Amino acid sequence: MTTHRPTPMDRAPSDPSAPLLGPGQWHVPTPAFRKGEAPAHVALIMDGNGRWANARGLARTEGHRAGEYALMDTIAGAIDAGVRYLSVYTFSTENWKRSPAEVSFIMNYASDVLARRTDQLAQWGVHVRWSGRRPKLWKSVINALEKADRATSHCKTLDLVMCVNYGGRAELADAARSIAEDVAAGRLTPRGVTEKTLSRHLYLPDVPDVDLMIRTSGEQRLSNYLLWQMAYAEMMFVDTPWPAFDREELWGCLEEFAGRDRRFGGAIDRVAQP
Repeated sequence: MTTHRPTPMDRAPSDPSAPLLGPGQWHVPTPAFRKGEAPAHVALIMDGNGRWANARGLARTEGHRAGEYALMDTIAGAIDAGVRYLSVYTFSTENWKRSPAEVSFIMNYASDVLARRTDQLAQWGVHVRWSGRRPKLWKSVINALEKADRATSHCKTLDLVMCVNYGGRAELADAARSIAEDVAAGRLTPRGVTEKTLSRHLYLPDVPDVDLMIRTSGEQRLSNYLLWQMAYAEMMFVDTPWPAFDREELWGCLEEFAGRDRRFGGAIDRVAQP
């Protein structure tokens, strides 16, 4: 759903610390969803920052900067629509392969965004949480994530799960290692290992499975993201690059989701009547 609307950054104040438009502050009404129509858990692969910037003659890092405003606008739109959990693929375990300059920018900018936006997110009722591995992740980023978590732990409107230094295979390997340690220690028997056991050993076991995954910028792959949690997720791949994505784009995806038939492996015989 390509659009020529101004991007969230275009609409933002010039002061990067100024408050942004929040839930309920939009010029068109939020679509009305009946109970159960909107997904409880939406997962985003925020793709296309670098390509968006390069197409405008800018460095890739400027795309990441613009992505901050797309994220804040999308969070506000998710709250308006009644989404309870929003997971965002911020930095993968494979992203360390990028240039040292880009990695350094992302690490520093992530800490800066958390410092500037945590108070506003708390005002919106957003609990900032972190999912990912500690090893290799910059200590400054870990500190910023944990500080934001503590500052917003009382918020109950939406859980924002920031997947930083995250990989789906890494999460499953870490869960398997934890289960193996429990078996070795006699706390668990091999026969006692079930799907529920593995779920309890994930990074955030209280977060429900993903209902809807949205990837921006046209690519159609999962990129090692929430592999266990997306077993029955609906998937949408939109052409809009992440910096141009906003709450109206999100609402369009949610409306399409509401019209899908989720059977979870079941089926109903619907014979056409003559």
